[in-house]
Amino acid sequence: MKINETRHFVYLALLSAMAIVLSMIESIYIGPIFFMVRVGLANIIALVTVKVLGVKEMIIVNAMRVVIANLLRGMIFGSTFWISLGGVALSSLALILCDKLKSSLMFTSMLCSISHSVGQVIIVALFYMQPRIAAILPYLLLGSIPMGVVTGFVAKMMLARIRPLRKEETSA
Repeated sequence: MKINETRHFVYLALLSAMAIVLSMIESIYIGPIFFMVRVGLANIIALVTVKVLGVKEMIIVNAMRVVIANLLRGMIFGSTFWISLGGVALSSLALILCDKLKSSLMFTSMLCSISHSVGQVIIVALFYMQPRIAAILPYLLLGSIPMGVVTGFVAKMMLARIRPLRKEETSA
């Protein structure tokens, strides 16, 4: 059965818009929960996108989120852009790996949250030439696990209400 291309494009556009809006809301209104740990609301959309549309579309949504959200904040190509891109890139790789291994959504979410923090620390260490920034990693990881559970739980609730469009799930 062939996927309806219009429906596919609309899902991609809506998920991208939701990721951008959630990223903006979290950066402007919510801020860090404790230390420098954020909830990661936009990461919920990445989890949903990979399950509903697939890996390629998740990469598109994540790239659009980073670029457009930073553009809207007026910080395109500044340090926050690269830090955000580093976190999203590493968490996207973790999400791709977990998708290939058919890992549970909660495990995937926690691993992505941890990967996001590690990616950001790597970029900060490179950007500011401060390898000692890695000392904050244990604190970030301590916050990443519960935030990964939260985002995984919300993504699971969303997925219960959305019909998948992935080829391998619709062609069976």
